[in-house]
Amino acid sequence: MDFTGKNILIVGASSGIGLALAQQLAAAGATLYTASRHLSPELAALGGTHFTYDATQPVGAAFDALPEVLHGLAYCPGSIKLRPFERVPVEDFRADFELNVLGAVQVLQACVKRLKKAPGGASVVLFSTVAAAVGMSFHTSIATAKAALEGLTRALAAEYAASNLRVNCLAPSLTDTPLAAALLNTPEKAEAGAKRHPLQRVGRPADLASLATFLLSDEATFITGQTLAVDGGMGKLK
Repeated sequence: MDFTGKNILIVGASSGIGLALAQQLAAAGATLYTASRHLSPELAALGGTHFTYDATQPVGAAFDALPEVLHGLAYCPGSIKLRPFERVPVEDFRADFELNVLGAVQVLQACVKRLKKAPGGASVVLFSTVAAAVGMSFHTSIATAKAALEGLTRALAAEYAASNLRVNCLAPSLTDTPLAAALLNTPEKAEAGAKRHPLQRVGRPADLASLATFLLSDEATFITGQTLAVDGGMGKLK
């Protein structure tokens, strides 16, 4: 896939899936614009333009320096807070919703005019979780927020279809990222996590990044409004 001449914004690009996506897009020739609270050395090595941005805060003027035309946007921030429902304070539900849903909303509202100007159409990729579709204990807060994000995906895809702006969502299972480090930080935890998947391993950032790259590319111009599972079969197989 060739992204030469394509302006792509990745929010949450400093590590994990966002970083893997930035690396793949840079290798494909994209002009990268990235945003995260910190500029990691790995992200800095890719070049491009970086904005220091906290997705839980108002956008303000954070993205004023973006080009007039954006060909793609990926919103990658996420959270993992696994606790029994009775021990999850309302504040945690609110925080997960603010980061995962309202963070995406305000970034999209700041960028949608630029996306609509892309010749031939543009693409947005959001990130959900397998727990939004499969009931999983201790996932009430994040499952609630990500299910809302999947609803947002479909609504936006419908609203902007006439503008040739595609909106899709990826739903991973447990993926080996810094965000999930506490769930994989011992050999026993890593083995247990792998065995929960029919494919007998946890996800890798590149697994998600590869599909996100495809959805952002001109090869995926007939796909919109979809939530695609990248979960090692966990959501469908026993």
